[in-house]
Amino acid sequence: MQRLHTEILKIEPHGKLWFLYGKNDEGKVVSNPNIGYGAYTIRYADGSSREFYRIGMSANTTGISIYIMGLKDKNLLATNYKQTLGKATITGYCIKFKSLEDINIDVLLSAVKLGLECV
Repeated sequence: MQRLHTEILKIEPHGKLWFLYGKNDEGKVVSNPNIGYGAYTIRYADGSSREFYRIGMSANTTGISIYIMGLKDKNLLATNYKQTLGKATITGYCIKFKSLEDINIDVLLSAVKLGLECV
């Protein structure tokens, strides 16, 4: 994770950093702790909105998850990166892998860069 953190900071050296500890306002664990990079505004159907990270990184029991938030096309990651990324699971906004040795880090960083550039 440290290597990924360093590489993402090279792409987004002055972006907002988020540190989420995985607990809600009552102190209940609701997710794994994660680090976020960049910012965008999430707009909800009820008209409300909030600022959130553009890229997230989290360690979990099966490895590492990279979240690329705010993509309008939920097939974009799979279409563009599935064939070249390596041994990873790709969903609409998440790339999961066991270790860096299982993936092509340059391809992952290309997806991160794309996510940071999406507005």
